[in-house]
Amino acid sequence: MALVPPSPESKTPNNIFFRLLEDLWLPVVLLLATAALGWWVNARFTFGGPLWLAFRYLVRFGPIWLPLLLFYIWWKEWLYYLRSRSVAELTPVLLEIKLPREVLRSPLAMEVIFSHLYQTGAASHLEQYWEGKLRPWFSLELCSLGGSVRFFVYSPDRKWRDLVEAQFYAQYPEAVITEVPDYTDRVSYDFSRFWMWGTYFSLIKDDVYPLKTYIDYGLDKPAEEEEKVDPLTATLEYLGSLKPHEQCWIQILIQAHKKEDFQGGFAPLPFTEKPNWKGAAEKEIEKIREAATPKPKKEGQFSFPNPTKGQVEKIAALERSIAKYPFKTMIRTMYVTTTEGGIGPASIPGLIASVRQYNSQELNGLKLGWFTDHSDFVKDLRIIFSWFGPFQRYLEERANVMRRQMLDAYKRRSFFYPPYKNFHAQPFILNSEELATMFHLPGRVATTPTLQKVESKRAEAPSNLPL
Repeated sequence: MALVPPSPESKTPNNIFFRLLEDLWLPVVLLLATAALGWWVNARFTFGGPLWLAFRYLVRFGPIWLPLLLFYIWWKEWLYYLRSRSVAELTPVLLEIKLPREVLRSPLAMEVIFSHLYQTGAASHLEQYWEGKLRPWFSLELCSLGGSVRFFVYSPDRKWRDLVEAQFYAQYPEAVITEVPDYTDRVSYDFSRFWMWGTYFSLIKDDVYPLKTYIDYGLDKPAEEEEKVDPLTATLEYLGSLKPHEQCWIQILIQAHKKEDFQGGFAPLPFTEKPNWKGAAEKEIEKIREAATPKPKKEGQFSFPNPTKGQVEKIAALERSIAKYPFKTMIRTMYVTTTEGGIGPASIPGLIASVRQYNSQELNGLKLGWFTDHSDFVKDLRIIFSWFGPFQRYLEERANVMRRQMLDAYKRRSFFYPPYKNFHAQPFILNSEELATMFHLPGRVATTPTLQKVESKRAEAPSNLPL
């Protein structure tokens, strides 16, 4: 499967002019503003002033700060070039997972698969900052193609295919895994044929707090099939309810998370380090314990924690969460329909509601992030100025640009690296238990009739067949 071509007529983030503009606009504006104010003060007051003095010092120390600024900009562009080249050299592969007729395993089987997909990689400084070596990422995809529900796993490079297949067959031996063409190729950037809407899901609280998982639903305990409550079935039922002219794609991009410093290739410059997710969670646990400890009435007295039931459950959930494998995650979705078919009345609200079963009032949840449409304020302006044609055409073209960029980012499965690094969103941390809750092969409790399954069991040939 080849990399998709760039979106036409779209200001894609890999345009060097726009990236340089983003890097340079603030220091240039500050420099010009300081110069203008210094000139004005010097012209108005013969004795000068503090702004003029500041401008003189800014110019005087230019040989110090200007090379540092230029070096920082060059460093960012160098990393962008290296990583763009490395991404372009990859040979991606899309695998479809067809469910077996009977799935008797809990989502814990999927959690085991994620433990093997936790590939942090090991690279020297030269491999990262001269050769552009990347940490692998994967895309877990739940899709409805005209109501037909399918499971896909995307690998950015063919060398990871054997690992993905081996781990799925180890846990689900009756599943069938095949390489397939990219289903997104059926949708083009032609807005006379397609209408589309894309969005991200983000976390309601800080990512140290976990989502509601399959363990909270009791799927880790043995039970009769009809007694199980699988949170994934709500999403599957929504996907299966779409009409033949509708499509919905749910993309969960994951990348192994570990200490993010210069050695790991994630800190912007040497001697810098990003905050540690596990350390932040441990601090949150300490804050809850401190809040549960009453202050001593007299000096010299000791007090012991007296947590409420809710505080005990929070601490237990946080401790269980940090014991799992953490992944940098981004959840991106696209809804596509033909212009002739129109938008289903509950299609987009149903998509937004299809993830609410992972929300918890006490812990964390998912909410709507950036989306390819105008804000409510801009929509109100559009109604007020409905008589002004140029403004309406500008807003429509702006919305089309957002849709093109989101569709292009989805097709490329690009988020952790160029050309769509952190495109309109920031990654958050989900552990293997949370991911296994959102993406696993469901059992008989999922009764969606359009869920793609293997028609018959696979069996090995008898050993006594004549050759």
